[in-house]
Amino acid sequence: MRIRSSTPFWPIRDGLVFAHPALGQDVSCEVVVIGGGLSGAMIGYYLAQAKVDTVLLDKRDIGLGSTSASTALVMYETDKSLTELRKMRGEEFARKSYTMCRKSVHKLEQLVRRLDLDCGLEKRTSLYLANTKKDASDLEEEYILRRKCGIRLDYLERSVIEKNFSLSKPAALHSYEAAQLDPYLLTHGLLNEAGQSLRTFDRTEAVDFHLDNNGVTIFTDRGFTVKAKKVVFAAGFETMKFFDLKMVKLKSTFAIATEPVKDFTGWGFDQCLIWETARPYLYMRTTEDRRIVVGGEDEDFVNPARRDRMIPAKARNLLNKLKRMFPSMDLEIGYAWAGTFAETVDSLPYIGEPKGFRNIYLALCYGANGTNFALMAAEIIRDLYLRNPNPNAELLGLDR
Repeated sequence: MRIRSSTPFWPIRDGLVFAHPALGQDVSCEVVVIGGGLSGAMIGYYLAQAKVDTVLLDKRDIGLGSTSASTALVMYETDKSLTELRKMRGEEFARKSYTMCRKSVHKLEQLVRRLDLDCGLEKRTSLYLANTKKDASDLEEEYILRRKCGIRLDYLERSVIEKNFSLSKPAALHSYEAAQLDPYLLTHGLLNEAGQSLRTFDRTEAVDFHLDNNGVTIFTDRGFTVKAKKVVFAAGFETMKFFDLKMVKLKSTFAIATEPVKDFTGWGFDQCLIWETARPYLYMRTTEDRRIVVGGEDEDFVNPARRDRMIPAKARNLLNKLKRMFPSMDLEIGYAWAGTFAETVDSLPYIGEPKGFRNIYLALCYGANGTNFALMAAEIIRDLYLRNPNPNAELLGLDR
């Protein structure tokens, strides 16, 4: 299945960042990672930093799967509010989940700064808009719960929103811990920084695997094998080729990137990230080259041909919604694309060892916060392999 359309913004703008070879011989290692998107790259980097001999495989060029279609809004919020998570999983689970996500935002910022990665990282605040009066009331409860968890944020009335933005909504939550970046550049940067402990091969598809007492053998479409002690499946929803993942639902989403904007009239709070309570919701950010990236218009199907035929109409809808929010801006579509994504019941990833399989880790970083989830997966899988305790392993385990 084609998981995204052929013209996503990031790889077109960034071009070929680093070239990697295809697998040309049988190799062995300690851990083999299947998937060369952001999740696989993050996991590969963390294992390499721990001096674990690691091989990474991707059937495409690096970063050209779901990562290239990501809009990369980095927020601690998930698609389930703290209020919803508390009802679903209990107060302790909800609190720990949001605390974990907040910490990951800061860890990601620190990682990028420490490695001096050129991936367009910019710290931002985020604005969560209430679409109805009922949503505004729900946000009041959400605001109280988040404050109890130590989260810094403001509850904004309509008058404050109208004073700072060229749009009007009954209420909003303004959070202070968010960021934006280029996920394609981040993926390539991490692999480039990984060092000799990580060997990366793209255009090499894992077509089957065999488990035995010594570990795992990965069979590739090129006729060569990779023998390892452990395998990590970090191939997004394409992991379903190997496992029956009933806890996952697939959807199609759409996005545009505008031509560069002269000024951001009506977009207050220094071009904060914006999303809304409506489902499916609209979400947007700016880029360092002064574009606006907008996503939404989700559909409950995954047929690639049908999805891609809808791109022109969906792109126009996204642009029209953007124009209604910011009528003073001169806006024009520069790029439009679509992708398939997976969501879970509680909007959190599944990371860990599946029951009934030895020597396998799954890194299912599904949900709207995949950039954040990739870092969590990297920490958990590194610690599982090294047999070190990790406070998030149980929280995000496959048996929750």
